[in-house]
Amino acid sequence: MIATLLARVPLFNGLSESELERISHVAVPRAFQRGARVFHEGDRSDACYIVRAGEVRVTREHSDGRAIALATLSSGDIFGELAMLDGETRSASVEALTDVELLALAATDMRGLLQRNSDITAKLVVALARRVRETNERVARQSFQTVPSRVAGVLSQLVAEESTDTVHHGITIRMNQADLAQLAGTSRESVSRFLAVLERAGVVAVGRGRVTVVEPKRLRAYIF
Repeated sequence: MIATLLARVPLFNGLSESELERISHVAVPRAFQRGARVFHEGDRSDACYIVRAGEVRVTREHSDGRAIALATLSSGDIFGELAMLDGETRSASVEALTDVELLALAATDMRGLLQRNSDITAKLVVALARRVRETNERVARQSFQTVPSRVAGVLSQLVAEESTDTVHHGITIRMNQADLAQLAGTSRESVSRFLAVLERAGVVAVGRGRVTVVEPKRLRAYIF
């Protein structure tokens, strides 16, 4: 059920069942094939989206032309939520990493719902404020991190998102070094140098288009 998925979205977890049902009535299923853009940075904000199945990547263009990855999102994650409030242009691009199923919440429908339901509005304002605070804290932490620390942090996060069933044999992250560099906000060369350090230390094993984290717990020593 759509309401069940909405209940897993952090932005909506303070809402009651009846309030979730009201939102589910304006949700529209959308599907995108792997590699397709859900929207581009600079597009007009007309809807926010919830991932039903599959994965998407959020990126932003740097002034020098590089695309910097901000996040990888999967089932239960929401993106483009500011469209519900400000109607401004998109601040980032979103691309389908796999075939994805989304739920679209049109900005006009959501604004009408919020105008009619003050309780929902109050709860969403609190939830959005919490997300902004968390984002500010994360940016502040990253601004003081070295490149190795950021790369180790990205690897640690990706490991946490994978199944732990094969932890004794290592956890393989199927991602090339350029993609890791985007997620860490650095260059591919810097990632390559640091992975070489980790490989010599026996923490990872690097292959073509993949990194196997042999000893996930040891990554923590590189995060500061």
